[in-house]
Amino acid sequence: MTLFSVRTASNWKSELLPKGAGSMIAFGIKGGREAGKTFIERLQVWSHLANVGDAKSLVIHPASTTHQQMDADTMKKAGLSEDLVRLSVGLENIDDLKADLKQALRAATIRKVVG
Repeated sequence: MTLFSVRTASNWKSELLPKGAGSMIAFGIKGGREAGKTFIERLQVWSHLANVGDAKSLVIHPASTTHQQMDADTMKKAGLSEDLVRLSVGLENIDDLKADLKQALRAATIRKVVG
């Protein structure tokens, strides 16, 4: 898994964010578009919204929402991937947020057994 954070971005952060950056995390979920969609649907504490910087924790999976009209090649040309999930961490209890992520990731990435 690759994580991206504005906290480790570039030199511009000291100018634009003199008091520090918020907690924005982006990662790729194993299983691509379908896993991302399932992950979003299973979350209960996180709010499914495209904006960032709110007091509540927000999550978005562009491939199944804001960019769902694009195929994988078009998304790649736009600098996005089908597995990208973006989190903006808010003020909720950290243990609740972590538990919610854990159960949603498990549901989204578990292998389905066909009988």
